[in-house]
Amino acid sequence: MMLNADFSRRVVVRPEDREWRASPASGVERMMLDRIGDEVARATTIVRFAPDSAFDAHTHGGGEEYLVLEGVFSDEAGDYPAGTYVRNPIGTAHRPHIGPEGATILVKLHQFDPADTEQKVVDTTTATFVPGAHAGLAILPLHAVPGEEVTLQRWAPGTRLPAHAHPGGQEVYVLEGSFADEHGDYPEGTWIRNPDGFRHAASSAGGCLLWVKTGHLPEG
Repeated sequence: MMLNADFSRRVVVRPEDREWRASPASGVERMMLDRIGDEVARATTIVRFAPDSAFDAHTHGGGEEYLVLEGVFSDEAGDYPAGTYVRNPIGTAHRPHIGPEGATILVKLHQFDPADTEQKVVDTTTATFVPGAHAGLAILPLHAVPGEEVTLQRWAPGTRLPAHAHPGGQEVYVLEGSFADEHGDYPEGTWIRNPDGFRHAASSAGGCLLWVKTGHLPEG
C-alpha cells in the first residue's frame, strides 16, 4: 500500500476526513495517515482499541513511537494513560492490552534510525514546559537526535508565529484547541505533514496544544 507516500507534498487530515479501517486484530481499528507497505510498513496511524481488546506480541523491526490520545494503553512494562509519550527502538517487543475504557494512540512505525536506541516513557501531563522562542509559546522537549526533534508546544491565546520555513519538514497533531495559517484552519484532531522547506505564518486565537516532529522528512 502507498498512502500519502510523496513526502514532497503537503497533507492535511482533519477529523471529518477520517476513515476507520478494521485491522487484523479483533477490536482494533486504524485511521491510516501515511503508509508505505502492507501489514509491515513505514506508517503513521491513529489506532483505536475497543475496551478489553489486545494485540498479538510483536517485535519492532523498525522502531515504534506513540502518543496516547485517549484512554489507557498497557503492555507488560506498565500502563500508559492519555498524554503518555513512548519510544520503543528497533528490536524491542511487547504485547499490548487495553482495559475497560479503551484507548486511542497516534503511532509511527519503522521510522527509527538504527543509532537511535533510547527507550523512553514521558508523562507529558506532569512534565515541565519551558519558554519558547516567541511570546505565548511554551515547549516540552520529548526527544532529539540528529535529523529529528519531537516536542509538545503549548500556544497561549493570541500567540502568533511570524513567517518561517521548516527545513527537513514538519508533522503536527492538534491535541487541544486550534490554530490557523494562510492555508487554512486546523481544529483539534487534525494531522498535518508539511514538506521540507514549507513556509507559513501561524497563529492561535484561542490557544492550542500541539505534538510536533521536525527535521525528519526527506528533502523535496
